Amino acid sequence: MAKNEKGERPSWAPPILRGDRMEAGLRTLELDVRRRLDGLLQGNHLGLVPGPGSEPGEARPYQPGDDVRRMDWAVTARTTTPHIRETVADRELETWVVADLSASLDFGTALCEKRDLVVCAVAAVAHLTGGGGNRIGALISTGADTTRIPARGGLAHARGLVRKLAETPRAAEGTCGDFAQALEALRRPPRRRGLAVVISDFLGDTSWERPLRALGGRHELIAIEVLDPRDVDLPEVGTVVLADPETGKQREVHASALLRKEFGAAAHAHRQRVAAGLRRAGAAHLTLRTDADWIADMVRFVVARKRRWSGGVA
Repeated sequence: MAKNEKGERPSWAPPILRGDRMEAGLRTLELDVRRRLDGLLQGNHLGLVPGPGSEPGEARPYQPGDDVRRMDWAVTARTTTPHIRETVADRELETWVVADLSASLDFGTALCEKRDLVVCAVAAVAHLTGGGGNRIGALISTGADTTRIPARGGLAHARGLVRKLAETPRAAEGTCGDFAQALEALRRPPRRRGLAVVISDFLGDTSWERPLRALGGRHELIAIEVLDPRDVDLPEVGTVVLADPETGKQREVHASALLRKEFGAAAHAHRQRVAAGLRRAGAAHLTLRTDADWIADMVRFVVARKRRWSGGVA
């Protein structure tokens, strides 16, 4: 685990969420989230979905400065005058989180494992969308099992959801994750419009893209990509054994300069495919890394979204 010059973990490092440190880690996580995110709790739905709301409202004539993406073409065609469709904030937001805890997330070479960062991200989402009659539910997928936590409101429920996620047993080595199936489980049966947050490292194939596009057609969609430095870069370590946790296959390789270069190029190409797939699904894309200040990245993401909705430059 990375430490500073004094041998200590940075103050922004995610808490350790395993073993006899689980209880203390969960308390620390809640305090960190409250302390650093409370400044964002302004506007409808606390900044994660557009302030004006997402439910269709009245149509009115277009005025200079209006968002052309809200143009109501049916009314415009009938009246021959440009109209936009106003939106009404739904005061009770229902948020669903799809959390990928497959074997590839049980890995980390920096300040934490990727699965710890999944728990942290869910804690932040629960805090940012809590209160005001809002509800949050989750689907937790390990590849071996998918656990559904019904959407409910209240602080006690949010705490229980985060704890359940943190205590989810690890999948056995060789268990392949199926993130696409977890997304399908959220999509069917259809739920009321709300916020869908999907969290994964998005490694492997992109079979998740089709169900994600279907979710994006009905819900406000946020995709949180969780990465470790070794997902994108192979260091100069000489001979090393590489293992795929979801198949159990291992291979001994020599990390030559050529291999490291090819590994980096392949990893970059995959990340580009993931980003393109998320854009096609209409998802807002946030990347969290095990070697970076995850709450600072979350803050920048929310602030950028607020600026776009208010007409500023992100």
